[in-house]
Amino acid sequence: MASLRAHIGAWMVRRRVKAPLATAASTEDVRRILGGATFPDPKDATFEPGTLGGIPGEWVRPVSGDASHRLLYVHGGGFVACSPKTHRPLTGALARRGFTIFAPDYRLAPEHPFPAGLEDVVAAWAAFRASGPASLAGESAGGNLALAAMLAAKERSIPLPSAACLFSPVTDIGAVDGSRVANGWRDAMFTARSISEIAPLYLGDRDPRMPLASPVYGDPAGLPPLLFHVGDREVLRDDSVRMVERAKAAGVEAGLRIFPVVAHAWQFADRFLPEATASLDEAAAFLKRHAGRPGVTA
Repeated sequence: MASLRAHIGAWMVRRRVKAPLATAASTEDVRRILGGATFPDPKDATFEPGTLGGIPGEWVRPVSGDASHRLLYVHGGGFVACSPKTHRPLTGALARRGFTIFAPDYRLAPEHPFPAGLEDVVAAWAAFRASGPASLAGESAGGNLALAAMLAAKERSIPLPSAACLFSPVTDIGAVDGSRVANGWRDAMFTARSISEIAPLYLGDRDPRMPLASPVYGDPAGLPPLLFHVGDREVLRDDSVRMVERAKAAGVEAGLRIFPVVAHAWQFADRFLPEATASLDEAAAFLKRHAGRPGVTA
């Protein structure tokens, strides 16, 4: 059963985000809406600029306590918006759970279309992984890039993560059925058209079924243990369901938890929402359980 706060949070997102997005007339409108500050920076984490593999980004560490687990976190934002700074509530919450995090500030579309952002994430991951075993995570478009980066790493013989957590990832950027339609009115943030309208900004005229653009069409064999969290009412629900099915069929350990009522990217509300705390606690425990697993090199 969903908490009362989940219902309140979904109503707030519907009012403050979905309605403005539905009338956004430009990329700058989308950036203003998705990048608008909602939660303050956590006071129990530090944020320092840095560079990995030539990619700028941000190091996030807890103010106190253990930070021995290493995590590369890829922020979402529809491929066109947001940054490590906008995602400090989420990365700070994970750091507080015992992680040293690097969040790459990858290039955004449409100024830098596919595969620019993906190449940035792969470069940052290769440099991050060169210092030892590490985990990978991301939400929404960042979840897409995290999955695509693992497929690219396999192709390029770059060691894979010990494990990966994906929060409501986009795994089929061209999907037009299933939850993309059925949840169009239920989703607190997106309409049935939201992802399809952003896709051309990211891909141009490229095929949306390319595995590095839509990881559900890739070969997941050999990927590390994966954990997916998604909301039952999200237009992106089936993206996780289908990716988990594909991964399991390929012999990959893949877990899926579907949360009722919650709005997209509910993990931002760790201080307010019990479902956010539950998601981040479970994700942190999953990553720690597999920490040190060397990953594989294709």
